[in-house]
Parts: sequence; structure tokens; C-alpha cells
Amino acid sequence: MAKAKTDDDTVADGTADAAQSDGSTLGYEQARDELIEVVRSLEAGGTTLEESLALWERGEALAKVCRRWLDGARARLDAALAEEAEEDEGEGAAG
Repeated sequence: MAKAKTDDDTVADGTADAAQSDGSTLGYEQARDELIEVVRSLEAGGTTLEESLALWERGEALAKVCRRWLDGARARLDAALAEEAEEDEGEGAAG
């Protein structure tokens, strides 16, 4: 596979990173920022079909990482809200 010669070779050549680690080591902000760069690269054009496909695949992997983080955050919020509601119900019944 040809490697794109850009200032940000990690974006153009970064499909292996997401596939190897499955994104488990990336934080939300890091994945989001890299995804933004991937989108910018795709929108700018000037890449070969192969490079564009590699960028697309990297973007999909990064989007999944972001989605996992957001789903986890939503679950934590829902649990905290449910716990708070239970405490409020308990106080209302006791008072």
C-alpha cells in the first residue's frame, strides 16, 4: 500500500493504529481530534483512491472509538440520575 507523503503521515497512514489497538488506548478528545484531521484530509482531496480508502477506514475506526466513549458517558449519567432519583424517592417516603 502506498503511503501518503503529507505533513501528517499518521493520519494518512494511520489505519493500523486503530486496527491494532482497537482504539482502546485513545481518549475521546484524541480520537475526535484525529477524526477531524481525517475528515479535513478527505475533504481537501489530492489523495489517491487507495489513500482515500485508508483515510476513510481510519475515520470509521475513530468514529467507533468516539461512539464508545459517548455511550459510556451516557450510561454513567443515566446511572447517576437513576441513583439520585432513588435517593429522592427514599427521602420522600421517609419524610
